[in-house]
This record gives sequence, C-alpha cells and structure tokens, in this order.
Amino acid sequence: MRRAVVDRKTTETQIALAIGIEGQGKYDVRTGIRFLDHMLELFAKHGGFNLTVKATGDLDVDQHHTVEDLGIALGDAITQALGDRKGINRAGYFVMPMDETLAVVALDLGGRPHTTVDLKVRTRLVGDLQTELVHDFFEGFAMSARANVHVKVMYGRSNHHKIEAVFKAFGRALRVACAKDKQMAKLLPSTKGLL
Repeated sequence: MRRAVVDRKTTETQIALAIGIEGQGKYDVRTGIRFLDHMLELFAKHGGFNLTVKATGDLDVDQHHTVEDLGIALGDAITQALGDRKGINRAGYFVMPMDETLAVVALDLGGRPHTTVDLKVRTRLVGDLQTELVHDFFEGFAMSARANVHVKVMYGRSNHHKIEAVFKAFGRALRVACAKDKQMAKLLPSTKGLL
C-alpha cells in the first residue's frame, strides 16, 4: 500500500496526518472543528483512503490556520505517498448528487497548482466551520499536492449538503487520480517527462 505520514508543526498549528492510498475508508479524525472532522471522514470513506488526523491549532484566534494547514498537510501526504507518480491516472473527476445538491470536483496531479472553488454557500457558518475557509483548504491542498483542483456546486438549497457533496466528490475524484493504470504502469503520465 502507498502510505505517507506528515508531521507539520508551526507556531500556529500542530498536525499529525497519516494516509494509506489503497485503504478501506477507515478514519480517525480530530481537528478541533467538528464539521471539518465530518468532511474529512467523508473524504476518507468515499475515497477508500485510510486517514488519521490529529490537529491542534490556535482556534482561539481563528480557524484559518488550522483549516489551511490541514489542506497543506494532506497535499504533502499525497505527494509523499505517490512518489514519482509513475503509472497513476493523474486526473480524476466525480459528479456527486447529495439530495437536492449537485457538486463536481475535477483534479489533475500534473505538477502545476491551481485552485478554483465555487461553493454557492451563502452563510458564514455550517455547523462550527467558517465556510469561507473551504476555499483555503483546497488551495493549501493544491499547492502542496502540486495539483489543479476545480470545485463547483452546480446547484442546491442546503449549505450543509453543498459542502458535504464537495468533500465526497473530492475523495472519489482523488481516488481515480491516484489509481494505478496497468497499461501505463512504468510510464509517467506526461509528454514533458516531468510532473
């Protein structure tokens, strides 16, 4: 199994994160932000990843540092677990219905970070999570995973469902991108010869 362990410590956050790419969707997530825990649990379950996260941060100041650094740590773990990226699909997407909501996540582990996030969330909080920080999570992930990440909620009513559909789609899209392609097993999925 491709695995990675990341221990990220700053003056603002302490994050211990472990991921197994070929997992069974098992998780143990504790970030101090319960709705974010739930989203990362969904990501793990739908992606088939084994994920352990223990994070503490300066939540008395704001959630920003914790949420962004979790995205960075997850991206670092994916980068570490994939190694030279030979034989992976590289790109993946998923369209996720969640009751009245429809969300799309498309990503490319092609080496060039970019993030576009359109959640259509019009409330400051969902549960205990500051919703504007979902963008920062995906931006942190894209930078450290060296990935293009496009997140779009097509429509929906419930802000909870919008964010939930996004994290489910993210797990499933990333699972496809990380998966090995037997036909391309020893090849780098790039005409540039570098990812």
